[in-house]
Amino acid sequence: MAIKKIGILTSGGDCAGLNAVIRAAAHAAIGRGWDVLGLRNGHLGLLQSPPDVVQLTADAVRGGDLLRAGGTFLGTTNIGDPFAYPGPDGTKTDSSREEIAAMKALGLDALVVIGGDGSMRLFDRLLAPAGIPWVGVPKTIDNDVPGTDFAVGFFSAVEVVSEALDRLSSTAASHRRIMVLEVMGRDSGYIALYGGVAGGADAILMPEFPYDLDDVAAHIKHITHNRPGPVLIVAAEGINRPPDDRRHGSSIGAAIATGLQQRTGFEARCTVLGYTQRGGSPAPFDRLLASSFGVRAVDLLADGANRCLTAWRGGMVTHVPMEGVVTGPRFVSPKDDLVRAARSIGTYVGAIP
Repeated sequence: MAIKKIGILTSGGDCAGLNAVIRAAAHAAIGRGWDVLGLRNGHLGLLQSPPDVVQLTADAVRGGDLLRAGGTFLGTTNIGDPFAYPGPDGTKTDSSREEIAAMKALGLDALVVIGGDGSMRLFDRLLAPAGIPWVGVPKTIDNDVPGTDFAVGFFSAVEVVSEALDRLSSTAASHRRIMVLEVMGRDSGYIALYGGVAGGADAILMPEFPYDLDDVAAHIKHITHNRPGPVLIVAAEGINRPPDDRRHGSSIGAAIATGLQQRTGFEARCTVLGYTQRGGSPAPFDRLLASSFGVRAVDLLADGANRCLTAWRGGMVTHVPMEGVVTGPRFVSPKDDLVRAARSIGTYVGAIP
């Protein structure tokens, strides 16, 4: 089928680099003579009447402003499952047919979906039965999309974590405190691992690897020669709470700080980075990934590809079948080179098989 018009949308949580993907994909498609529509607010814009879309022209995506801008000017959503869409009265209905009908009414021949692993599963379920060709572009600060070494937005988040540790190190040294930095990562510990190594953390706690707070405390006492000294701890939000934690309403980072203060006798403080990891201008590598992925997605559609994901593997831009992507999130492996590096430089990373 000859493609004449495509849609581009962002889905799931926001991150830095999304606008750069839109810019690259739109440029590549317009260069082929295709019309390009930006779908607003993920799939939710398709439920509006008329559908909430914007024409992406060459003038609209020209220049470097979108390359540098954080977030997504199209808007995004991580709520409202189209197969169980909540109505005003709370009842849930299947709105998938309405969304497919809207795409066909707009004359879309194919779709570029910029999203995480959850978005890939959702759109594969939505688009595959309808026969609408589509290509996914991986984005997530968690870096947990299967099939690719890195996703757009990840290194921008790592940069935020690394800078935070740089700043915390001076105040930790001034007061000889333990500073705990809580970062995002409900299921996967990539942000904690990469940010922790880059920022010189003394301990990195990830959801993939069990930890023992007594062991962490012993590690701290060992590296500080059993006297107060500056210590940096990175804790992913998805790690288990300490068994003796009584502050269930506190953040996991605060629980870790309290537990370490009790066990070591050293002052401990917690900083929760939260949504600062999602915001701001994309890091240079995310700009490169976004630009390469956006162009590759359009090239794949032009070549007749369908149900695949652009990917960065072994230092190269490539693509992988969607069957290997929709299997669920990706986790840090005990054999990951950076896990081995962290342990070799004396960083506590939990119980590694």
